[in-house]
Amino acid sequence: MKSRKRIKEDKAVVIGAGLAGLAAAIRLRAKGYQVTLIEASAHPGGKAGELCKNGFRFDTGPSLFTLPELVDELFVLHGKNPREYFSYQSLPYSCKYFYEDGTVINGHQDAIAFAEEVASKTKDTKDSVLKFLRYSARIYDLTSNVFIFNSLHRFKTYLTSDAFHAFFNLRKLDTFRTMNKAIRKFFKDEHTIQLFNRYATYNGSNPYKAPATLNVIPHLEHNTGTWFPKGGIYTIPKALESLARHVGVRILYNAPAKAIHTSKGKVVSVEVNDENLPADVVVSNVDVYKTYRHLLSEEKQPEKLLQQEKSTSAIIFYWGMKARFPDVEVHNILFSTQYEKEFAAMHNGEVSDDPTVYIYVSSKVEAADAPQGQENWFVMINAPHNSGQDWDEYIAEARKNIQDKIQRTLGIAVSDYIVCEEVLDPRGIELNTGSHLGALYGNASNSKYAAFMRHANFSSHIEGLYFCGGSVHPGGGIPLVLASAKIVADLIDEDNK
Repeated sequence: MKSRKRIKEDKAVVIGAGLAGLAAAIRLRAKGYQVTLIEASAHPGGKAGELCKNGFRFDTGPSLFTLPELVDELFVLHGKNPREYFSYQSLPYSCKYFYEDGTVINGHQDAIAFAEEVASKTKDTKDSVLKFLRYSARIYDLTSNVFIFNSLHRFKTYLTSDAFHAFFNLRKLDTFRTMNKAIRKFFKDEHTIQLFNRYATYNGSNPYKAPATLNVIPHLEHNTGTWFPKGGIYTIPKALESLARHVGVRILYNAPAKAIHTSKGKVVSVEVNDENLPADVVVSNVDVYKTYRHLLSEEKQPEKLLQQEKSTSAIIFYWGMKARFPDVEVHNILFSTQYEKEFAAMHNGEVSDDPTVYIYVSSKVEAADAPQGQENWFVMINAPHNSGQDWDEYIAEARKNIQDKIQRTLGIAVSDYIVCEEVLDPRGIELNTGSHLGALYGNASNSKYAAFMRHANFSSHIEGLYFCGGSVHPGGGIPLVLASAKIVADLIDEDNK
């Protein structure tokens, strides 16, 4: 589908060049808008950033790439071939799981191979894994068109055949029990249960509280597949930036928004660098809390929504390692021994003494990401959002606890191999990305009503104001923020017919 020209090119200003902001700008340009995209930093990507140090390159944020068609679609909208901008490849393993008792489970991307692997390493059966993945796929089929790719805050969404189908199958959405309780109905081995409970962390939630509807997430890895963009995750925002420029989006860097101005209940401009950019439509890809508190400070504030429980954050170590480690895959998980205790610590605003450790090594696929014979280790643990903790102390403790766990689990004395280090904690996440309190996913999703309680993709009291990104519907992570951009573009089209 090629761009259609509007009779009058209405002006759209998109605030924030994260993945959702880039996608929203590209979609609005395809609909004929004159689009200006402003970004406070000097580069695109938002949380999907890049760090280069001592010959090592790291993706700074999201590392797992699913549903690549959501990126490809942005190029097709403008009649472009996506492969001329970026390409990606399938990974044989979505993840490699390590347990302290010596159990190792290879998370084959292929569902049957994965089921056979679990059966060979645990007390659970191949059939139980395949049954669970069918259950996960069924939730996706019932929810995707209603809860992911459309606004939950427009009545017409509930009048579609997809919505009727979902509501007639409400029991199958599994909203009334927790992820953990549902998973335990399928499996008896704690290794398998812990493996599938982990998916709650994909949107900063707690599997012992979050609704079982979130068991949809494994479907994306084992039924649709995980992918690796050539050049790393950061090539996605770079490719989208290139596309945006090619189709006529004006991009301003080092241009932090100061205010969204309104008149008579409608947006009229965005103030940036002492200039007012006229706007018929404004799309904020800034954290919704920051949008209201800093850009709309004179407007009515949705206090109940802004005060909701926030999601978890992270402590991330970027380690340049002066060796290669053949037992380590691209994506790796080293599980804690007491998973529920780990989530309880985060709920109490603490970092667990025995955290689950995620290690992402893009140089396994992209050799240029590390000097020859070396590897780039992105090492992350989940952490609470910032509520005034002593993060310097937590970082020191986390570094030791992580290195001890790697020594116990992988037999690698990490400190002997680190040649450079950078650290990111909730304070830095908020500073770098604007995420309130460093919460990676905005509000937590630990309630069965969480999907309906996220902020809508539009303002109910300011005409022409829309929201995209991980802090609003449908949530965080690459596929969901791209979906939010699609929802916004469709809403704007609908509201301006």
